[in-house]
Amino acid sequence: MSINKEAYLQIKADCDAKGVTLIAVSKMKPNEDIMGLYQLGQRDFGENYVQELMAKYEALPKDIRWHFIGHLQSNKVKYIARFVYLIHGVDSEKLLTAIDKEGKKIGRMIDCLLQMFIAKEATKFGMDEASLVAVQMKKYTNAQVCGLMGMGSFSDDDSVVREEFKVLKTLFVKYASAPALLSMGMSGDYKIAIEEGSNMVRIGSLLFGARN
Repeated sequence: MSINKEAYLQIKADCDAKGVTLIAVSKMKPNEDIMGLYQLGQRDFGENYVQELMAKYEALPKDIRWHFIGHLQSNKVKYIARFVYLIHGVDSEKLLTAIDKEGKKIGRMIDCLLQMFIAKEATKFGMDEASLVAVQMKKYTNAQVCGLMGMGSFSDDDSVVREEFKVLKTLFVKYASAPALLSMGMSGDYKIAIEEGSNMVRIGSLLFGARN
């Protein structure tokens, strides 16, 4: 087992003190590492790949809240629709419509976050403000938009990342209905994200160590 227990307990305490939900990003990590954090009380875990998430869901305790935080293809929604707790990366109206369709089929409301494009990097995904407005004007019966999500640039310049988080917080205040979720911040920038208003952070390497 290669979890960092001390780091987990400290980060969890810091998050709890500020009312922030900690999502342990467990992609590409073995079930025994997930169980190590589970036994410390962690219940929110984030995965990036549909097939891996399905396997872990079947093998691990059913009270785990699974967050899908990767880039989700519309044709893959059906595989996780029945059990996923929250889909973070809804980056298009097409994907939200697919989630709504699968939710209707199984009679389940599926909670989602709209992913906004805030970084200066072309490799990032997300909606712009116009797309956000267009989505909000439509009615979805089985896809529930619970807030916004964003990823800052991979930059050593904290001021760049902070400014991107400020942009996302401004959109959140403008468009989200309280109470709502604002998922921003990862291992390298979660402290800045919390300072800028995040109430949900996605942390992997600080808890599990670097990935191969």
